[in-house]
Amino acid sequence: MKSSNELKPLWTPDPKNVLKTNLSLFGNKAAAKYGFKEGDYESLHRWSIEQPEQFWEEVWIDAKVIYSRTYERVMGPPMMPGTRWFEGSQLNFAENLLERGKDEDQAIRFTGETGKNSILTRKELKTAVARCAAGLKDAGVKKGDRVAAVVANCPEAVIGALASASLGAVWSSCSPDFGISGLGQIEPKILITVNAYYYNGKEHSCLEKIREVLKQIPSIRKTVVVPFTDSSIPFEKNEVDWNEFLNRDEERPDYVPLDFDHPLYIMYSSGTTGLPKSIVHGAGGTLMKHLTEQRYHGDVKPGDRLFYFTTCGWMMWNWLISGLACGACLVLYDGSPGFPGMDRMWKLIDDEQITHFGTSPKFLGAIEKSGYDPSSEHDLSSLKAFFSTGSPLPENLFEWFYEKVHPGIPLMSIAGGTDLIGCFMGGNPNLPVYSGELQCKGLGMDTRAFDPEGNSVLEEKGELVCCAPFPSMPIKFWNDPGDAKYQKAYFERFPGVWTHGDLIEITGRGGVIIYGRSDTVLNPGGVRIGTGEIYRPVEEMEEVVDSLVVGQPWQGDVRVVLFVVLHENFELNSDLIARIKTNIRTYATPRHVPEVILEIPDVPRTISGKKVEKAVIKIIKGEEVDNTSALANPESLEVFENLRQSLMS
Repeated sequence: MKSSNELKPLWTPDPKNVLKTNLSLFGNKAAAKYGFKEGDYESLHRWSIEQPEQFWEEVWIDAKVIYSRTYERVMGPPMMPGTRWFEGSQLNFAENLLERGKDEDQAIRFTGETGKNSILTRKELKTAVARCAAGLKDAGVKKGDRVAAVVANCPEAVIGALASASLGAVWSSCSPDFGISGLGQIEPKILITVNAYYYNGKEHSCLEKIREVLKQIPSIRKTVVVPFTDSSIPFEKNEVDWNEFLNRDEERPDYVPLDFDHPLYIMYSSGTTGLPKSIVHGAGGTLMKHLTEQRYHGDVKPGDRLFYFTTCGWMMWNWLISGLACGACLVLYDGSPGFPGMDRMWKLIDDEQITHFGTSPKFLGAIEKSGYDPSSEHDLSSLKAFFSTGSPLPENLFEWFYEKVHPGIPLMSIAGGTDLIGCFMGGNPNLPVYSGELQCKGLGMDTRAFDPEGNSVLEEKGELVCCAPFPSMPIKFWNDPGDAKYQKAYFERFPGVWTHGDLIEITGRGGVIIYGRSDTVLNPGGVRIGTGEIYRPVEEMEEVVDSLVVGQPWQGDVRVVLFVVLHENFELNSDLIARIKTNIRTYATPRHVPEVILEIPDVPRTISGKKVEKAVIKIIKGEEVDNTSALANPESLEVFENLRQSLMS
């Protein structure tokens, strides 16, 4: 494995283009005003964390935040948690997304798996939001009430979320294939759902399951059903058709003025080893964080077309719809990204002229393994940037991207989480791209790597922490008296410092390498090994489709156990086991080599595509996994139950 300083960039920005990026225009203006070095990202980032009041105020001004009352001060006394931001201000999140650009500008372009498509202009979107908000209001929804949704990634989902936000209600959504019983804990007043959805060429009904769950949620007064498929819908008591719900005369929303930290979203952690955390995010903090990431890090501009392959249960959906605040048009897709073939997403890029495309490493890995060559089959010239998140993007996929997808744009591997509804590290249109490395730490984020004693380290592995408050920190957890769960989740390890739970390395040039979750770090012989250090060399092999590695307590120590999913043409024989071990040893060290390698049919993952090592570790230990509904494929855990006995002997 090469040192990060020995790597050559895979992509370098054109200096002429750098001059025109939002990041340069913002940074140079701030540098001239506050006296730091112009055109240097390190200096800009240092100013953003050393002078947070100046930085966030300049974001507010530069992004032209729409408000009904200005702030008395940008930032209260810094506390983790508890810092107050833009105190005294009032704004409306929906207004900041909807009141951009011209009425005739396109706001949403939707494509479904079956080929169904639709387009909404900004005027049409505002009218739909106004009518949905009127329906919610008539149903008794007021400021602070919760609106729950089990919806496909379709225009109705965006309309519902912004209608909720316009009233000051709190939106909480999940995808139809997600376990929805947890919605009851937030006591929603209204539920918006689709009747069914399509995936892999099949229609999946969800009304029956939802009706069963609703029996356990007495707070819901009315269910609004979106006729997403053509199947007939036999409506029951307290159910109403979406089109009837919106059959009103309103043309423009009434935006309720709200405090900066008024609740906007309730989101859920993956919760694969226990009940998910119900995380409450504020409107102002969410807006400021997304504006910063999309405008400056992503260089999203008015008229751009922004896409992320996501469901409504992943934070990237919430991130995506904020693109409206940048003046972008949202491109929505619902269905399987690989149906009917590997060309589906690449064709979508050309058909919709997408400028900013986002997906997961899992999807890119599947394309690479299939041998499909997007650049030879598609134009892709509309692309300006390509995002990847959900898990660390391995080095081989960086190199594959520049060979087989697009050599002339930044590949932006970004990382953060539901917890902050944004990123700690991300892309940068002004910096080179290096294999296996996130380009930079995010503006306004005092991101560091801590050793076990709490010392900040460079060019060595450490715990991902954030040492200063930021506006998109959660307001609270739902039903968490005294913020006890909140404190334990992020501040127990290093008091006063946000500990995120990832193992990272900050390189000498300011980039970041992610080695995986720190709570699944392997410790054979006391040596800390990130799971990503094993995934990279294993998943580069043509025989391996996917893999999962855990540390199993064994004879007073820990042994590394590797599970692999193989292509159907290969078998896990002694020769392949030997080559897997050799690859790992060559890429890393002998300490990384697994003692046990076993074949499995599928790797358990969350809805957002993250591998769930912790759940597998619990099964191997004979412990119960509490919340399998957080998994995209809960049936994949069965094989580990069957293997547990052999692993214990």
